[in-house]
Parts: sequence; structure tokens; C-alpha cells
Amino acid sequence: MQFEIIDAPEFGLLRVRFDDRGEQIVAESGAMVSMSAGLQMETKMRGGLFDAVKRKLLGGESLFQNTYRPSAPGQEILLAPAPEGDLVHLQITPDTPMVLNSGAYLAHTGELALNGKIAGLKSFFGGVGFFMLQVTGQGDLFINSYGALHPIEVGPQGFTVDNGHIVAFSEGLTYSVRKFGGYKGLFFSGEGLVTDFSGTGTVWVQTRNAPSLAGFLEPFRRVQRRSND
Repeated sequence: MQFEIIDAPEFGLLRVRFDDRGEQIVAESGAMVSMSAGLQMETKMRGGLFDAVKRKLLGGESLFQNTYRPSAPGQEILLAPAPEGDLVHLQITPDTPMVLNSGAYLAHTGELALNGKIAGLKSFFGGVGFFMLQVTGQGDLFINSYGALHPIEVGPQGFTVDNGHIVAFSEGLTYSVRKFGGYKGLFFSGEGLVTDFSGTGTVWVQTRNAPSLAGFLEPFRRVQRRSND
């Protein structure tokens, strides 16, 4: 199997070319853009009803996932996420599990398990995501973002990230949520809450976030006036 990420970071698109009939890729529901006519698709709740519901409730993913298999070598498929932005390929091993924020998963190959993860109350109030998606096993993982994706290597000094920009991070990292600059910073700095990461691993951040976009567009929103009739 060969894959290529094109049109990134603005409008990331994943192109997959199958070399053998025994290959397959699993993708989030609704991710298919186009595919070869002979490509076969199977829709199911991977892991059974319980695991599918847990991914839906705890990880923000769809109940059903689509598995694509070629009927002949050379067939292709194009996959894309819902938001405009970047795509990144991560190679997952048993020693490098990842935690994804809601909506970051696009597709995977190999023997990967996706499980809903309860991050704790501090994450719920901090906006990191009370529920996240834990990815373990061996395989290729493709994640998406709103805006470009940027990796930050966390070392002994630690690193602080705005909560609205966190996409994924190494499961081995520890983190704590706090107000940025105290209560004055929380309400007036425009930063809100941040997460302090410590340990050794990688945090993937997105260069944009939806709440900031909504705030930017709010002054331009048309307001309907009530009629006096």
C-alpha cells in the first residue's frame, strides 16, 4: 500500500493506492471523496456494539467505520476530513500509543485499537476534552486538524499549550490544566485555560481553532430585527 498526503496544510487530502488485494484501510464515516470503481467497502461497528458506542460517546467518533479493500492491484481512494486543514501520518507501535482529541481521527491501517478514554474532570473544565480517543497497537494512523498541524517535542522543561489548539499527544505525557495568568488572565487575556505538559513525548497542535473563528465572525453576523407588525 502506498499513501500520499496532498493539498496540505490548507485542504489536506489522503490518497491511498493499493498494491495487493489483501490490503485494507479503515476510515471515519463520510471521509471518502472518490475511489476506483472496483474498490469494495464494508460498513460496520468495529469491535462490536459496546466498543462502537464507547468510541461515539467517549471519543466523539461515528458509530460506524468504513473498511475499503481493493478487488485488484492499483486501485485508489481519496479520503478527507470534515474541517479544512492539515493531515498528518503517525506510525503507531505498542511503545508509542497516542491520545486524540475529539474529531482528530481520519483513518488507519494495520492492527490499531481505538478506544474511548476518560481524561478526567480537569480536562472537562479545561477544554482539552473530557472524553478522548486512545490509539494503541501497530499500524499507520492519519489525523486531521483545523489549520496546520505542528509537533512540539516536550522535554524536561515541559511545555504549555492553549487548550483550543491541542489535537493529539503521546499517552506517556502527564498534564495539568490551569488558568492563564490567574483570573484576570482568564477573562481578559484572550487565552482562557492552558495545559501544562510534562515528561517526554510529542504534542500535536493546530494553528487555528473553531471558537476563535466564531469570535472573529461574530461582529459580522447579521442580526434580524423583529417586525413591529
